[in-house]
Amino acid sequence: MRKLILGLLIFGLTSQLNAQVIELEAVELTAVNYKYLNAVDSKEVPVPVKMLQQKVAEFDLKNAEFYTDEYDLYEVRFFIPEGKILAAYNKDGVIIRTAERFKNVKLPEMVRFAVADRYPGWEIEKDVYRVDYYDGDSNRQWKVVLTKGDKKKRVKLDGYGKFLK
Repeated sequence: MRKLILGLLIFGLTSQLNAQVIELEAVELTAVNYKYLNAVDSKEVPVPVKMLQQKVAEFDLKNAEFYTDEYDLYEVRFFIPEGKILAAYNKDGVIIRTAERFKNVKLPEMVRFAVADRYPGWEIEKDVYRVDYYDGDSNRQWKVVLTKGDKKKRVKLDGYGKFLK
């Protein structure tokens, strides 16, 4: 019985020594819209905003049902309940520019601290986050409505918490 178990064990181990070598077809990955993601990326951007921006960057224009070689520019709209992005793609699927607007999303820590520091006792009633992207550069801006009792104030900040005019 021992010889049988030992023989099966040795046979089982040696049968695995004949591994197959499989060559896979090479796959080329290209990040066409990496400039867009790098320009609009902020570590503290709310999750819904990041997810929609990721969808815009990953959108495959050439496989869209409306794509034809005839046009040089395509404008595509992306929506979520919190906001929207209007993206302009060239015929190769590269993002040329975007106009993004999101309402009442969580403010980044830098922006919240800047508002609380400058306007103590004021509450944030609503906010709008705007991003304009063009050719590798982005302009991020927060518009915030503050309330304190019956008083209201509107302030604008950039993406880093610096107050604008």
